[in-house]
Amino acid sequence: MRRTLFAIAAAVLVVDQLTKLLAVRFLEGREAIPVLGSLAGFDFYRNPGAALGMGAGITWVFPLIAIAVFGAILVLSRKLGSRTWAVGLGLLLGGLFGNLVDRLFRQPGFLHGAVVDFIDLSLFICNVADIAITAAAVTLVVASLRGIDLDGSRTGSSDHTSREDTHD
Repeated sequence: MRRTLFAIAAAVLVVDQLTKLLAVRFLEGREAIPVLGSLAGFDFYRNPGAALGMGAGITWVFPLIAIAVFGAILVLSRKLGSRTWAVGLGLLLGGLFGNLVDRLFRQPGFLHGAVVDFIDLSLFICNVADIAITAAAVTLVVASLRGIDLDGSRTGSSDHTSREDTHD
């Protein structure tokens, strides 16, 4: 399961950083590009804050939170026996790490870098990392509601037939 978690995290990180590289190259300084009318398109934005631009004055906090969550996922991964949790935690780790790279290495500087957002969904602008984090939240909530525990067992059940399929 750890391989699944880290493979998904690596894939999210690569796709996120590649799409941000393309966004900087082809979208920065240009007009928005509508794809589905005003519903969705591409519009370049350097987000100094968190979700919806909140917290722009305390950007140094976000990398610290991401690093703490990264550590927690590493600890939790030792007990991982559920494919669903592996997928959810992999999406979360990849998304957090994708935005962390921006915070650490993009302008205006270390721990204060603005995250590159470019996917305009009418109500907000986001990136691949943000989508992965949102998908992770949904995946982990659904797993919890279905009673799937981190180790693959089912809440409230004591026999082995109630374990989630854990084969990689």
